Amino acid sequence: MARRMGLLAKKIGMTQAFNEHGRAIAVTVLEAGPCTVTQVKTPEKDGYHAVQIGFETVAEKKLTKPEQGHLKKSGGSFRYLREFKPEQGQEVALGQQITVELFKEGELVDVMGTSIGKGFQGGMKRWHWKGGKATHGSTQHRAPGSIGSTTTPGRVIKGHHLPGHMGDDQVTVQNLRVMKIDAEGHRLVIQGAIPGPENRLVVVTRAVKRPGVVVAAKGLQEVIADEEEDKKTAKKPAAKKK
Repeated sequence: MARRMGLLAKKIGMTQAFNEHGRAIAVTVLEAGPCTVTQVKTPEKDGYHAVQIGFETVAEKKLTKPEQGHLKKSGGSFRYLREFKPEQGQEVALGQQITVELFKEGELVDVMGTSIGKGFQGGMKRWHWKGGKATHGSTQHRAPGSIGSTTTPGRVIKGHHLPGHMGDDQVTVQNLRVMKIDAEGHRLVIQGAIPGPENRLVVVTRAVKRPGVVVAAKGLQEVIADEEEDKKTAKKPAAKKK
């Protein structure tokens, strides 16, 4: 299933910024787009409605012949291709460019990336075990110890936390606030941390749980700027005691 409409981006790094009330917050800077529409899929031809976009131009010789033929109509050569589901009423044409202007400052977005791979790790680092005794001749400081049962069921339960490969997983961080948009430099400044190392591909989409919600800073906290949402979340005054 295609994702909600968004942009492909590359993580530049983290820094700090100041919100409207002077509070220093951690932010992540992304190089987002411009992305080019490389294919428009329709229910009549492909069985579903979606838009394929490309990001990061590369030399044509680095692509295979099938990839070159696929991208020939859009007039570009791209390293990354992803599919998105266009919003209702949104018209997208082949070869059209999608930029950071797709979002607005204060809007909530979801960012999907691949976490940093850490290789094979022990249980204490991977699952935050507390470890064994440190004194009285114990030799089980960081080892798993006994993990099986005695009689019933007489085996190790499937899914038991054990040492193994850590990281390099697809991770989505939801409801991050867009702090600033640089349309000329194709930059997005997003509050908070984003999974993955620098120069790694990430996907920025409108928030699934709170699409179109704009959040504004108020003092040291953040509140929803939408008046209708304020009415829904506002607490009713307590009844007076007789």
